Amino acid sequence: MNEKGISLVQLRQRKTRQTAALFLAPVIILLVVFIAYPIIDTFITSGYQWNGISADKKMVGLANWAKLIKDTKFWIAFKNNVIIMILSIIIQIPLGLAMATFLDFGGKKLTIFKVIWFIPMLMSSVAIGFLFTYALATNGGIVSTISGWFGGGNIDLLGNPKLALLTVILIIAWQFTPFYMVYFMAGYTNIPYDVFEAARIDGATRGQYFWKIALPLLIPSIKSAAILSMVGSLKYFDLIYVMTGGGPGNRLQFCLRICNIFDDSHYRIHDSFDNNS
Repeated sequence: MNEKGISLVQLRQRKTRQTAALFLAPVIILLVVFIAYPIIDTFITSGYQWNGISADKKMVGLANWAKLIKDTKFWIAFKNNVIIMILSIIIQIPLGLAMATFLDFGGKKLTIFKVIWFIPMLMSSVAIGFLFTYALATNGGIVSTISGWFGGGNIDLLGNPKLALLTVILIIAWQFTPFYMVYFMAGYTNIPYDVFEAARIDGATRGQYFWKIALPLLIPSIKSAAILSMVGSLKYFDLIYVMTGGGPGNRLQFCLRICNIFDDSHYRIHDSFDNNS
């Protein structure tokens, strides 16, 4: 009986492993083909002098990486990426949490705000880039027009090296904060309503409920949101390129100099693929 019982358990475990492998196989194949292979191939390609199109590839080893490290624009891009990553977390997550808290406390009567606030997330980054390019234009833009009403002059937010980066960061926050609003609203739904009722019965105010009960329970969601914000902040290209093209004066170089795509007479993805270096 003992041996038979053990064999049945082993048989069941074997079938469970086989079933799990069967269901996991498609996902693993997709991850290998679309994530693992491109990453490995990218590092291999970086060891060649190649324009990305022709069949003529010349092995240069780590020369492209050495050139990249010595490139001042690379370090400008790296610094900007770090700044935008930190400020994205500082601005977007607290704002998203505040908006989600406001909507959660307000209930169904505030559904209209949920719809309105989520609209920026539905727009493409290119469309938002063009929208704010015209809205922040030095001549005729919203900010310059309002400044003119109060007797001020034109204000060039995107052309001013001291203000361009902060302006772009605020526009990015305007677009992506609604995502974190929805994310934290989902986090609120995971908090049992009984917890809120118990807190109110004990005499807790809404502020006390948020700071002492809801916020600690939302910590896992906040950590996940911070990771998502860090990863997402490294991918901002289209919005920045549409609005500034990497300027003014290379002050908005992002994504390891990808903003220089069209700066040269020939098309190149990165200096690693420059065939005329």
